[in-house]
Amino acid sequence: DIADLRPRVGFASSSLLRDIPMHEKAADVVMTSAYGVTGRWREAYEAQDRARAHSLLNDWGASSFAERPFASLSEGERKRVLIARALMSDPELLLLDEPGAGLDLAGREELVGMLATFAHKPDSPTLVLVTHHLEEIPPGITHALLLGQGRMVAAGPLDQTLTNQLLCRTFGMNFDVRRIGERWSAVMSQS
Repeated sequence: DIADLRPRVGFASSSLLRDIPMHEKAADVVMTSAYGVTGRWREAYEAQDRARAHSLLNDWGASSFAERPFASLSEGERKRVLIARALMSDPELLLLDEPGAGLDLAGREELVGMLATFAHKPDSPTLVLVTHHLEEIPPGITHALLLGQGRMVAAGPLDQTLTNQLLCRTFGMNFDVRRIGERWSAVMSQS
């Protein structure tokens, strides 16, 4: 039943922006997720809801702008608020849809670092990350599912799926895949 599944899955995506009232404070954007709504209406929130929202904002480096209107936040700040919001229901699965989209290099690297820390925590939910950029895969992610033209190309451990051959099959061009430590990158191959 979808109604039973919904609170067990946290979801953060730029697609949610159209539903979030821009005048809402960042803390309220997070807190309203406790009841599965966007925007405050007439819900009665408890002190524990507010405390949890502020704790999550703190975890994601967003406590300094908790009381600012969502509209005044930068793209990177909004991403962190949306991740905190996705975690408000203490989900078993966290689905992040292109969390690095729209971020500059510094913002992306800061977010990747935070996601790596999160992924390594033993009590973190299972993390599913949707991305088109290998550079955005944080340490702690162990498996990949490659999709090309709406079909599965490969699935499995990163070192078995993030290969030149499989990325070529996925994107239709040749790549040189590189791994430095726990980070990945790909550039178009000259051959």
